[in-house]
Amino acid sequence: MDKVIAKDTTVDKAIRKGLDLLGVDSHEANIVVISEGKKGIFGFGQKEAVVEITRKEIRDFDEPSDIQLAEIEETVEDIVEDLEEDYPETAEKILADQPEIDRVIYSDEDAEHFPEDYDEESGRDEAIAAVTAYLTSVAEAYGAPAIVTVEEKNNMLIFQMESEKAGLLIGKYGKIVNALQILAQALVQRYVRRRLSVIVNVGDYRERRAAVLESIADRTAERVIKTKQPVFLEPLPAFERKQIHARLSQNKRIKTHSEGKEPHRYLVVEIAD
Repeated sequence: MDKVIAKDTTVDKAIRKGLDLLGVDSHEANIVVISEGKKGIFGFGQKEAVVEITRKEIRDFDEPSDIQLAEIEETVEDIVEDLEEDYPETAEKILADQPEIDRVIYSDEDAEHFPEDYDEESGRDEAIAAVTAYLTSVAEAYGAPAIVTVEEKNNMLIFQMESEKAGLLIGKYGKIVNALQILAQALVQRYVRRRLSVIVNVGDYRERRAAVLESIADRTAERVIKTKQPVFLEPLPAFERKQIHARLSQNKRIKTHSEGKEPHRYLVVEIAD
């Protein structure tokens, strides 16, 4: 048995039940929260939490870099599928006429992709130009024309989009701008050998979101310390999980780790041993 659907009164209990059924630890499984359940009132309207737990497939990698490439590829595939399901019209515009996105990760047959005389600075400049053009065309196609500027600092490329229709580019719960960021990151890696982190911001969305994440982190820490029970946060993009982890890493009384598979990967916060 490689996959189970587990149900219980809380997400925590459902996860533990599913792990026991598979006979694996949390780090050996991909966990997807299907439903967080509902407490109900006086026993009426109560709904069980439901989780899907799949045993992880063990893959062999020749080089450490292969792991990173595989993770990027899986993330792109998952975020595209998620986008196509929730925003079909937007997804069509975001993905249209972008062959680079279809083949984000270069294969062995693409050896000429990085020729022997490859120049890192030229590659970075090409990446910036490609992503800027891509984001500009997407905003135009989506009916939210935007001016795109870029800043490079601390091994990070920050693409800033300014539009009078910023809400369209952000999307509900930031899903559109997060998808654009994942695809932009993937596109950059087509041009640059070294790892460059990419941030796509629309207006001041990232700053406002960072404040929200800090608040979530602080409230979660208080809850875990008070109850001594782990808390499973809602699925978040990797860079947002890192923000919460960074905030909580300052508190030595708790620890964090991620579980599940992108784009449904989530953070678990628990008491430190």
